[in-house]
Amino acid sequence: MRHSTPLPLDSNDKPVIWTVSVSRLSELFRDITLEYDALATIEPINLGFDEAARHIRERMATERCDAVIAAGSNAAYLKGRLSVPVVIAKASGFDMMQALARARRVSERIGVITYQDQMPELAEFAATFGVQIAQRTYATEEDARAQINDLKAAGIKAIVGAGLITDLAEEAGLTGVFVYSAASIRQAFDDALEMARLAQLESNRGRRTVVADTLRAKHGLNDLRGESAAMEKVRQAVVLYAKSPATVLIQGETGSGKELVAQAIHRESPRVLGVNRPFVAVNCGAIAESLLESELFGHEEGAFTGARRGGHAGLFEAANRGTLFLDEIGEMPLTLQTRLLRVLEEREVVRVGGTRPIAVNVRIISATHCDLEQRVREGRFRADLFYRLAVLRMALPPLRERGADIVPLAEWSLKNALAALGARPHPNLHAEVAACTPLLARYNWPGNVRELRNLTERLALFLAAEPLQALTPGFVLGVAPELAGFATAPAIAAAAPGGNGRESVSEVLARFGGRRDAAAAYLGISRTTLWRRLREEDADLA
Repeated sequence: MRHSTPLPLDSNDKPVIWTVSVSRLSELFRDITLEYDALATIEPINLGFDEAARHIRERMATERCDAVIAAGSNAAYLKGRLSVPVVIAKASGFDMMQALARARRVSERIGVITYQDQMPELAEFAATFGVQIAQRTYATEEDARAQINDLKAAGIKAIVGAGLITDLAEEAGLTGVFVYSAASIRQAFDDALEMARLAQLESNRGRRTVVADTLRAKHGLNDLRGESAAMEKVRQAVVLYAKSPATVLIQGETGSGKELVAQAIHRESPRVLGVNRPFVAVNCGAIAESLLESELFGHEEGAFTGARRGGHAGLFEAANRGTLFLDEIGEMPLTLQTRLLRVLEEREVVRVGGTRPIAVNVRIISATHCDLEQRVREGRFRADLFYRLAVLRMALPPLRERGADIVPLAEWSLKNALAALGARPHPNLHAEVAACTPLLARYNWPGNVRELRNLTERLALFLAAEPLQALTPGFVLGVAPELAGFATAPAIAAAAPGGNGRESVSEVLARFGGRRDAAAAYLGISRTTLWRRLREEDADLA
């Protein structure tokens, strides 16, 4: 769902966005551009790959561009070759479902060709619903052409994919089904518009932010969901720590919500409440050491080969008067740890290649999934920096230790995932999710809340395709067989259709508000059998 459209901007203040495509995506870009004409100066570039990269680099020597929108292999190629932010237009799960439906009208067997990586959820969808889908990947245009010819030789008549794939499919005499929808392209334009505005704002102030997705925290205390005692303790710590300007070290497993907590601390801070203070995030383990130094501390013009003309403000400067979130701090190289410690102590930064100190007022929140104290003992992390970063500490509980939160989180995430696909949840969704409690509660959840969210997105994709399908434990296991790997035998037996373990038929009926059709569907039996079992239970009680 798109946000309310901002007021048109003066032409001098408009962000500059370039769209890049050589396929039928150009037409969709052109149509959507008309909707954004009052908000940005948007120009199409009908080139691809190396030609597009060279063209953009040449123009940026004398012209301004705040963001580039591209898709598929073209976007992946440009993202690593341009200094300007590249927004990748992505097809949603609902887009894929619609494309498969259109392809099914042409051919019983469908080919899906994606750039570099396959879609595992598509294989599960095909197996669950009996749709014949042949997945292929490609890296180059010639590779794509070869994959299409291979599918054609196998008798497949419809190919689903991005613009390049559908163009090549039709060249080969097949039906090309374009996977992108107008809604997905609008989302890319919205993302580019926000990124462009932030880049323009930072340029006007003499600083630019790279790596950080946004200069504001999107999540607050209300987003820390869960009613368990462990989560209540986390929320209390967030409120308490927000009152202090001291550094915070958040420790927790992958997917446990470390950045979510960091944003909540930032949002609850008295110096942020009611004021638009920046929140800048950077993953210290995802960037090469040479680039990380420049991104954190900035650089002066000519500091190194490729240094930006006029220099570049670092993330410390971008986060001034706000919060800098250093994710995966344990992966920071030792040489940069020394520089970071000096910034924390002196409250000023010196750009790479520069000599002038720049005062900064930044609160530091860092996070790690590793044992930093162990790394200190091993000599891989500076002890003085550790104690400087860990004035306040917080350990996030893994999801497996928050048993009471698993089912409510699953229901909430599933509703959101269905809404994102434009699908309505079942009226009995609460009861259906509750019936899956034994299965969900006994899984180990190594990926924590992130894994749970990914699972619900997968389930939502299948439920949107089959609106009448009940969310039974058996169905969940069919979509997510990994859940059986960590469940005990009684839990699996309880999860199977008709194998509700200790739960009586009358209890199942109560779950579904007395609806015998829903209870029978969940148990995998007919309404007649349901009625017979109810009478047997009544006789046993008598």
